[in-house]
Amino acid sequence: MLNSLSLTRCAGIALATAFLGACGGGPSTQLPPATFNSTEAEAPSEDYILGPLDEVTIHVWRNPELSAEKIQVRPDGRITIPLVRDMVAVGKTPTQLQNDIRDELSEYIEQPIVSVIVNQFNGALPQQIRITGAGAEPAALAYRANMTVLDAMIAVGGLGEFAAGNRATLTRYDGKAKENRIYRLRLKDLLNKGDATANVALKPGDTISIPESRF
Repeated sequence: MLNSLSLTRCAGIALATAFLGACGGGPSTQLPPATFNSTEAEAPSEDYILGPLDEVTIHVWRNPELSAEKIQVRPDGRITIPLVRDMVAVGKTPTQLQNDIRDELSEYIEQPIVSVIVNQFNGALPQQIRITGAGAEPAALAYRANMTVLDAMIAVGGLGEFAAGNRATLTRYDGKAKENRIYRLRLKDLLNKGDATANVALKPGDTISIPESRF
């Protein structure tokens, strides 16, 4: 049998282990709450990058026959419009795409003026927010400026019946360290209790993983 001194030592080791786990860089690390002051709420995102299945409208000034409405970027990342065949659109901003189209059309007409308007957004893969696990259903969402975990969960219809929301994690790539970082999320507190401190800001490429409850 363990004496009182042994029990005290064991308890101390257990507490130290729990403390170290809470302070480490694993899933127990939590991101700071999202803030909502006027400056950040109005801050623009980086230039939008076109992705597969985005829908764009292309206008060529004074040349309606060369314009095209509601052109969907093909799964192979390319588009086709009059006089421009199989141009790569994925990975470009709308401005870059319109400049490339302008350069192509300049072989046929003098000083073309081109504009590209994005009608429907899916986003390039590195810009999407992915949600996997025991959520309502797996999903890939186009990132938008000032997007939070709450926005993402509303978009997928909240937590599933058997989801362990407070054991969810967020995986984010750290460009400086060149590795993924994993952070703890408290989705149950956020959605069921309205705990605003559990709402964190998202970044393009984040993945939210939701495990099932343990029975």
